[in-house]
Amino acid sequence: MLKRLLVIAAAGVLAGSVGYANQTNTKVTIPVTKTTPTDGKQMYGNYCAPCHGVDGRGNGPVAGALKAPPSDLTVLSRNNHGKFPGTRVITVLRDGQSISAHGSAQMPVWGPILGRLDTSGNADRALRISNLSRYLDTIQAK
Repeated sequence: MLKRLLVIAAAGVLAGSVGYANQTNTKVTIPVTKTTPTDGKQMYGNYCAPCHGVDGRGNGPVAGALKAPPSDLTVLSRNNHGKFPGTRVITVLRDGQSISAHGSAQMPVWGPILGRLDTSGNADRALRISNLSRYLDTIQAK
């Protein structure tokens, strides 16, 4: 009986130490590649989908590493009385919004990275934001 208790206790300690050892404060890195400013779907897939998911429902592969769960981007129209809030989306993409999961008010969080990739200036940035917003309009839940 004592031997059995010792084996169970040892197994518990081992399981606890393995769980503790797996706790890391690793930083999630998402590789960023240059995309064409005319392809909103490609930009979404490269820059937004890691958090918001390929389908836009907030279930991306790195969503679990965030402080707050990503928004479901497919319900923007539903939450705005059936009309896609294009102006609001463009404003958030361009100027930012205080969202705890994003860290700072700068939205999107990959903005500085895109700025370094973007050598053609503000016209290219405006085109990117417009086409990304248009793509988000296409994934709205019906």
